[in-house]
Amino acid sequence: MVLVKLASVDEVKPNSMKGLKVNGKQILLANLNGSYYAIGNICTHMGCMLSNGKIQGNTVECACHSSTFDVTTGNVVGGPAIKPEPKYGLKTESNQILIEL
Repeated sequence: MVLVKLASVDEVKPNSMKGLKVNGKQILLANLNGSYYAIGNICTHMGCMLSNGKIQGNTVECACHSSTFDVTTGNVVGGPAIKPEPKYGLKTESNQILIEL
């Protein structure tokens, strides 16, 4: 695994999310009360961008067909999606968020 800079900590406010592209991968970065999580940003149901949806608690709801994913694990919480999102490890160092790719 290689650590790559994803964002700075001030780019994603608490209880919000942001879609980012790094090394050709679409990543959804979420800040839940100061803890950062990263999952895939392309819905496994029909390919819509999860970052266009809404975050509520620790879940993100896809704007296209309302599939819901847990941003801490990538697991499906509600369909129609059945396949989970990939989850990525993160590390915070000197106000930078690094992602394991």
